[in-house]
Amino acid sequence: MIDLRKAAVIGCGHVGASIAFSLMQRAIFSELVLIDMNRDRAEGEAMDLRHGLPYTAAMDIYAGDYADLSDCALVIVTAGANQKPGESRLDLIGKNAAILRDVIGRLQGTAFAGILLIVSNPVDVLTCEAQRISGYPASRVIGSGTVLDTARLKQLLGSRLGVDSRSVHAVIIGEHGDSELAVWSGANVSGIALDAFCALRGHPDSTRLKREGYEDVRDSAYTIIERKGATYYGIAMAVARIAACIVRDERAVLPVSTVLGGEYGLSGLALSIPSIVGRDGVQAVLELPLSGGEREALLASAAQLREVMQALHAR
Repeated sequence: MIDLRKAAVIGCGHVGASIAFSLMQRAIFSELVLIDMNRDRAEGEAMDLRHGLPYTAAMDIYAGDYADLSDCALVIVTAGANQKPGESRLDLIGKNAAILRDVIGRLQGTAFAGILLIVSNPVDVLTCEAQRISGYPASRVIGSGTVLDTARLKQLLGSRLGVDSRSVHAVIIGEHGDSELAVWSGANVSGIALDAFCALRGHPDSTRLKREGYEDVRDSAYTIIERKGATYYGIAMAVARIAACIVRDERAVLPVSTVLGGEYGLSGLALSIPSIVGRDGVQAVLELPLSGGEREALLASAAQLREVMQALHAR
């Protein structure tokens, strides 16, 4: 039986530990299992987190093993090699695909029937691999996708336009990586078309603002990695948002990575597309009314990912 208040994080590096911290602060779960190849590290992270419990909510946080995951509502996979300076997310595929296969094999040895959330990069490729290897329904295998990229876009636009980023409605879709695209055709600020809002705020050259904003979002991970070696706070908050949608059955629309089944004429690969997310995982994938150029960019992103997957399976 699934315990809706129990989750696990596999991989206790910077990303996994930050996710556990974010989940604890938001009091989304009452039980959290931490798993890492280095058991001492998992135990140390659990101890450190438990020491803050008097200032949050009642919660059981402990280092465990795969046998503890059978009744989890959500298992979050962050295990994998870190992205190094000058290395793209796609460069990680060989190393992290092997790690993922091991994780899935161990998970299949349990009665796990919850939602599998992939965070390891390249997330779109690994989400598709996780679904293929596990045989779980596509709705139950989710990638963190472009939820963070979308937050970055909203924050950057809000900052440059002098408005609360929560009032900005825009989305990044496609690959979580270099071929991602911003859907400008539907972007708005509280119902005001983005171009019109730019003019209202003294930015008549909205084309330049959008171009620079997109480039900053696309390159932001590289910029952060160059300065501090890794990114983990932003993704931790993005994952906590996804987790909340699942546990609370919010049915919120988030651009998670999901294996497509004909949307946009695509199937057999995972891309980040706005989807309705709730207790059962991805309840519906939404086809946005893209402009001609946006559709072409999405198909180009899909083609790039398909080539990577074909190369992976040819090894």
